[in-house]
Amino acid sequence: MPAYKRVLLKISGEGFTRAGRSGIDPEQVAYIAEEAVSVHNLGVELAMVVGGGNIIRGAYFSEHGISRTTGDNMGMLATVVNALALQDAIEHLGVETRLLTAINMQEIAEPFIRRRALRHLEKKRIVILAAGTGNPFFTTDTAAALRAMEIDADVILKATKVDGIYNADPVKDPKATKFDTLTYLDVLNGRLKVMDSTAISLCMDNGMPIVVFNLKKKGNVARVILGEKIGTLVEEPKDAG
Repeated sequence: MPAYKRVLLKISGEGFTRAGRSGIDPEQVAYIAEEAVSVHNLGVELAMVVGGGNIIRGAYFSEHGISRTTGDNMGMLATVVNALALQDAIEHLGVETRLLTAINMQEIAEPFIRRRALRHLEKKRIVILAAGTGNPFFTTDTAAALRAMEIDADVILKATKVDGIYNADPVKDPKATKFDTLTYLDVLNGRLKVMDSTAISLCMDNGMPIVVFNLKKKGNVARVILGEKIGTLVEEPKDAG
């Protein structure tokens, strides 16, 4: 029995490629599509926010002579490229999707309209959300938090390359300790690199739980949906007033 009825799954750009590479890897896209369909098959309403860092990172370009606004606009367009690839892969598996973007590009996607997104979810279509918030200076993590509130999601599933939140980088530090649960303030005060502070603050203000888990382990998305205790859960303490 699914633990959640409606979820928002955040996939970073690095999920679309292999470690140490850039661009789009068709096998990785197909893998994400299979994980998404496995959730859909549980009867859960699924929305997905995708990043674009595998193609371009606006912050990087802003450090090399391009304005931050221009760099972020480029990054938002990169998320649409990933979203189109994902949409095609999911539909090849026989599941209907809708791609909604924060930047108007009606020839290839619908504009994000909250009521329209909700209607698609109610019709059991997988909704893919791209172009971030449509504004520079905001990350796709913040877009995920914002969209989760707008569509009344039960939880944000933050898919990463590690199996939760650690007190140090587990790739670099073999002694790094994994947290099973954290509060929003734990994340903010500890400067833990989960989501940016704007996204965490937005979730804290609205009581939106976040589960951080390893995308690369097959079946993990469905396991989280079914309530298995994997990854790290970020939420307010139950006795918090």
